[in-house]
Formats: sequence, structure tokens, C-alpha cells
Amino acid sequence: MKIFTAQQIYDADKFTIEKQQIGSDELMERAAVQIFNWIHMRMQGAPVKIHLFCGIGNNGGDGIALARHLQEHGYHIEVNVVNYSEKRSKDFLINLDRLKDRKIWPHFLDADHSFPAIGKDDIIVDAIFGIGLNRTPDPWVISLIQYLNKSGAFILSVDIPSGLFMDQVPSLPESVIKANYVLSFQAPKLVFFLPETGIYLDQWEVLDIGLDMEYLYQNETAYELIAKPEVLPLYIPRKKYSHKGTYGHSLIIGGSYGKLGAVSLASRASLVTGSGLVTAYVPTCGMLPLQTSLVEAMVIADTGETHLTNIDFEIEPSAIGIGIGMGKEEETVKTFGTFLGKVKNPLVVDADALNILSENKKLLAKLPALSVLTPHPKELERLIGSWKDDFDKLAKAKKFSEKYDCVLIIKGVNSVIVYHDMSYINTTGNPGMATAGSGDVLTGIITGLMAQGYLSIQAAIFGTYLHGKAGDIAVEKTGYQALTATRLIDTLGDAFLDLFKVPETPSGEGSKQEE
Repeated sequence: MKIFTAQQIYDADKFTIEKQQIGSDELMERAAVQIFNWIHMRMQGAPVKIHLFCGIGNNGGDGIALARHLQEHGYHIEVNVVNYSEKRSKDFLINLDRLKDRKIWPHFLDADHSFPAIGKDDIIVDAIFGIGLNRTPDPWVISLIQYLNKSGAFILSVDIPSGLFMDQVPSLPESVIKANYVLSFQAPKLVFFLPETGIYLDQWEVLDIGLDMEYLYQNETAYELIAKPEVLPLYIPRKKYSHKGTYGHSLIIGGSYGKLGAVSLASRASLVTGSGLVTAYVPTCGMLPLQTSLVEAMVIADTGETHLTNIDFEIEPSAIGIGIGMGKEEETVKTFGTFLGKVKNPLVVDADALNILSENKKLLAKLPALSVLTPHPKELERLIGSWKDDFDKLAKAKKFSEKYDCVLIIKGVNSVIVYHDMSYINTTGNPGMATAGSGDVLTGIITGLMAQGYLSIQAAIFGTYLHGKAGDIAVEKTGYQALTATRLIDTLGDAFLDLFKVPETPSGEGSKQEE
């Protein structure tokens, strides 16, 4: 699913209006009807008071139009116009007149008016600001937003939480609505998925308001949301007449004394992901532990007893994952640099290999093209430098990817896969995956996919999705606290099977955030 900028959405509105020969107020009516249907399907006329807070732009117009439909179906509503400017959009005024024609008189709020009483069991519809907001709201509006956030009522935001910008982090956290649910028109917004802005909403859902699909399809975007529909076409089916050699040979390089479990996890993840053969390359102290605990894999021992001192092997692997548990001993750093000078195929680079690169930046130039780097936030900061906010972080990550022609996976709640000027936001995963060894499993998964012939960017997207999906399936049985990296591997098969299950989505609903 594409993620559009505010300007692209405005252009889509304009194109749809011209192509379908409708008025802009009709497009607003579509949005209001979709929001009403969403509410009505869940409430069925329940006697709960609904407080609508509407701005005086098009987002407010959506709320005003919604109020009319709620009133027509017997809902107990109270309409408040947040009068923050003398300017009013044309379609807001059209819908305000329609509301008054039905004898519904809104309360006009400004800096001199007290705020209405709101019960904890009530519902708030937030339609104050939309995607066009480009400045911090006036102080009295911020006070209103704080009042709504503290009310304890359920907050449903129209398109985007009011006070949240599309392309920057709010300077005042208290100036943004904290929505329980957001109904986003046609596509989700980038700010739903970034750590500094995603905190302003719990869940989101997309409502189709009939924007021209051809226009949306043809428009290129810098961000794409990755869910099952996006990864399923990447899946490469197995052929009937094939053998283990058909599916590649993964080599996992890493480990040091006391940190051999990381290599075991990555190697096993490669096997379970489908790599035909897997070899673990470890210090001599790891030969016996891995040979006995991971019976399906082969093991090559480095000449170093406790850490890697001379990365050298005669096999010809299809894909290589390196860095997990490797340590940063002087000899390890030296042999890693020598290794980079010889290897030609793309690598999957994680953990200590990333730290060595960040401390020896000249080695970055030796990375094979299309290598996949999988840093967590601190490792990323060491690689690309500090950033002022999430938008700056993404911009720097793109520059880094372009400079070194690599795929960068920014691990997090919604991991972002960056390749040059295109980024992919993953939708799977949960807080239970914040556990030791989870990143080692991801390295193994991506290495296993690359060994089978997936391109680097495909393996990064597909692997990140499978990793998170395995976690989502596993956590249903373990809970967050008991989810372990080993359990992630055990559930990978279920993640593959889930690709081919038809989702049970109620009729009329749009795409949901996966929980």
C-alpha cells in the first residue's frame, strides 16, 4: 500500500473531482458517509453521547457532514465548532448550512468560551485539523486539545490526529490529540509509523472514499506499507524436481567465547527459512557446541580459539550473514577488513560487524553492492550519525544507502527498509520481540532467503515481514514477556502458511493496523 504526501492527496482529490465530474462537497460527503458507516456498524444506535469537535477547514467539514448522518439515525450528538480562524473552507460552509437546515445548532468555541462537559463513557470525534496543518495551534486550541486528551473519553480522529503534521515532528507534544482510533482516507500516513509521531494514535484503519484508483496507482511514492498483499508476490514456490542444492548454501560467520548462541540462532533461522544448506563459521571453541546443538548444519572452525582471527573457507556459499556475536577483538577487526576485500556477493551485516564498520568507516567502501545492513537504533546512529528527528533520520538513512549502494533495515516497532530513495514500512511485529537473539534470527532469515535466490531488497522486505509475523503468531500463545528468539524460529513455518490464508475481514472495512 502506497503512502502519499499531503500534496499527492490534494492532487488526487482534484483529479478525482475533475474526472468523475463531481463537486468537492460530494467527495466530502463520501468521506462522511464512510465514517458514519464505520461508527454505525459498531454502535448500532447505542445511547452514547458523541461530541464532535470540528475545525473550520475541510477536516471540520467532514465532521459537520458526519454530524448530520448521526443525527438522522438517532444518535445523541453535540457539535462544537473550533473557531480558530476567520477563514472558512467553502465545503465547510456548505455543510454547516445543511446542518442548520436540520435545526442542529453547533456551539462555537473560541478563546473566551468554556469547554463542554465530557463524560468518560462518551465518544469524541476529532475533526479539528487535517493533513494541511503547518503550524502549532493557538494556545487556547492547545488547551482544548489537552482537555480532550484528559477527558478519558474514546477519541476517534478523522484522517489524522489533530495537531499532528504530515512532514515534521510536533514541537509541543501537548498540542496533539492522542487518538484511540484514526480513520484515514484512502491510505495511511507516514507519521502513523514513526517512533516520534506514532505515539499519538493507538490504531488506524483506511476508509476508501473513491479517489481515482488509476491516478493513485500511477503516482510514485517514496514510502510503501508492507503487509501480506505486498509480500505474497515475492514468494518463490518450490519446484517438484529439486534438491537441497537448488535452495542455496547459507554461511553464517560470527561468534566468540560466550556468544555462540547468536550463530546458532541465525543458522537455525536460515534452515527453517528454507536454505538448502547452512554452514556456521565460528572460533574453535564453537565447533563442539554448534555441531551437537544444531545437527542439520555444518560447522567450520576458525584458527582462533576464542574469537575470529582468520576468516577463510573453501566452500562457495550462496549468501553470507556476518557479525552476530563476533566481538571486536583487534584480530577480528583485521580479518573482517581482509574478508571484505575479497568477498564479491552481497552480505547480510549485523551486530558487531556493524559496530566495526562504524568505528572503521573506510571499510564501508569495501562492502559488496546490495549488501543488507540490519542496525538497531544505536547501531544506526553510529553508522549515519545523530539526527534531530525521525524525518532527519530517514533522510540520512537514504543518503547512506545511496552512497554505499546498500539496503538498510532500520529495526524498530515498524521496521523501515531503505534502499536509495525508496523506503518500505513493515506492519508485523510486537513488543514481545524486544528480546535477546531476535535480531540474530532476522539475520538468519534474510541470509536464508538470499541463498534461495531472492534479491537483496526482496529478502529484506520478505524477511522482515516473516520475522514480525512469526512473532505475532507466537505471542498469541506465549504473551509478550515469554516470547523468545527460539520461539520465533519455531513459528516461522506458521508465518509461511499464513501467507496463503484468506483474511476474515468484515464487509465494508478497510485495511487495519495489524496487532
